[in-house]
Amino acid sequence: MSAANLPELAPPRDAVTRGLRVAFAGGNGFPPEDGGGVQSSTDDLARRLIAAGHDAAVLAPLYGSGAFGLMARTRLKLGRSRAVADTRMGYRVFRAWHPDSAVADFCAAVRPGVAVVQCHGSVPIARSFRAEGVPVVLYFRNVEFGELGGDPASVGASGFIANSRFTADRYRQKFGLDCTVVPPTLDPSRYAVDSDGSYVTMINPVAEKGVGLAIEIAARCPEIPFLFVESWLLGAEEEARLRAAIAPYPNIRFERRAADVRDVYRRTRILLAPSTWEEAWGRVASEAQCSGIPVIGSTRGGLPEAIGPGGIALDPEFPVETWAETLRSVWSDPARHDALSAAARAHAARPEASAEKQFDVFLSVVRAAARAGAA
Repeated sequence: MSAANLPELAPPRDAVTRGLRVAFAGGNGFPPEDGGGVQSSTDDLARRLIAAGHDAAVLAPLYGSGAFGLMARTRLKLGRSRAVADTRMGYRVFRAWHPDSAVADFCAAVRPGVAVVQCHGSVPIARSFRAEGVPVVLYFRNVEFGELGGDPASVGASGFIANSRFTADRYRQKFGLDCTVVPPTLDPSRYAVDSDGSYVTMINPVAEKGVGLAIEIAARCPEIPFLFVESWLLGAEEEARLRAAIAPYPNIRFERRAADVRDVYRRTRILLAPSTWEEAWGRVASEAQCSGIPVIGSTRGGLPEAIGPGGIALDPEFPVETWAETLRSVWSDPARHDALSAAARAHAARPEASAEKQFDVFLSVVRAAARAGAA
């Protein structure tokens, strides 16, 4: 059925009284075409919903590159829907060239009781769901207001979630919105390892995450091995530029995105997160601390909330030598490293970091939105 022929949908009442049907939608790509903290957090929530007896589906943009993208492009061209679905993640992921224009077809297939809309293009995507009679929860995962596509206060959302106190404060100041804080949920069993402590690791070596500063730090610490691991998928030119930048430094090793990030954390003694932009949280810090890996990161945005006492936060404007000396002191002093490692484990295990508790809060917001939509 085409979008033009779709009836106006209302959330089915059994989505509130029994299992919820939750849609996640946004302008960020989804595995295998894209990856990062947003995708990992969305995947975790989708799996938790399904394990709790609910249904979850994702609407994401199609990039159309690689073997997977080519197959999806072909199916999209030959089909009559504006989105094509696959289940390689263990649940349905619908992909479209323009998610906001594919919402009607998506709703016809999924009949969601509530839509959780996040990141790129949130405003037009949320409006499309509201036009289909689906209540919306806006989940703010960054403070890049320009990518929202409009004023989030204008879409008639039934709830707002922010991934940190920092993010919530920024949306309150900018748009007057009151957000429930739900940090990125994660399953410790998918990240916790026994680390052998052989590298200082930076995950996601791109400009926004401070790769330039990381290279400068590594240049001043030639005795310390560094591991740079792709997270946001790098294009051929981006990868070539990165390889050229690290080529003069034999102590820096680059690896493509890991199929199982535990292999990365198993080799990590210290996690380096020198972000130069306003991080909304810093999921890699939470992941690393599950294994007692201390984090040396920046004071930008919500990253200090993620690091807490389980590491050291430095201003990215500090001289690079300050960063290098701090790193050396943790790397070479077993007592200091052990103390920060213990603090990292404790921070990861604090009650308010419980993924179960965070999921319960998330579910309460989503359920309230679905209930309001069904009233």
